[in-house]
Amino acid sequence: MTIHEMRTLLGDTQSEFAARYHIPSRTIQNWEAGVRTPPGYMCELLERRVQSDLANRKTASLPEYDPNKRDLPSRSDYVGALSWLNAVRECIGEPFVFALDEALMCQGNFGGRSDEFIVWGYGRDNASRFNGVVLLGDHVSPYNVVERNGLQYTDFNRTIADALANESILDMQGITEALSRYYYKNDDSFDGLFVVPEYQDRFARLVDEALDYYAD
Repeated sequence: MTIHEMRTLLGDTQSEFAARYHIPSRTIQNWEAGVRTPPGYMCELLERRVQSDLANRKTASLPEYDPNKRDLPSRSDYVGALSWLNAVRECIGEPFVFALDEALMCQGNFGGRSDEFIVWGYGRDNASRFNGVVLLGDHVSPYNVVERNGLQYTDFNRTIADALANESILDMQGITEALSRYYYKNDDSFDGLFVVPEYQDRFARLVDEALDYYAD
């Protein structure tokens, strides 16, 4: 796969592709123009990263209710978030890793909403037969998955990365509240959190919002 083909699959401009993988824009331009040829190992590394990013960015918009799909258990029918999530997992009936707001609920960092409709996660395409399921990808590294109370969910660092990657379609209230709680529980510090360079600027804005939330 050529650099141009990789970039086109992601839908990135040359500058966006360069920023995503921390490569100078001029280098990308030269590679695509044939002025220079990227090393073979670089192409292999980039292709693996691109394939992973493609697998984990399936959704560009939130789903609307589809009467032809099955409904998941209603959040309002359950007192606690964990009891609802266990019912959702049993309904889906196959391996499913909760992500974003649902991961935050599993972590105890966010209470959720009584009218919750969207369920974020990683799983097989078959999970999309239910209304409200938003798949971020087919798989996620087991190193980023926690299993507790019969549920599988992304750890906090991966949850933050997913939030920043999907900020354009995600209500950021949950992640902002969770960051605020993290700050409070860790002696007024964000130590222990890791954010990849491509999201550092956006994370800095999010931290400011979390501190404002904490101050309130």
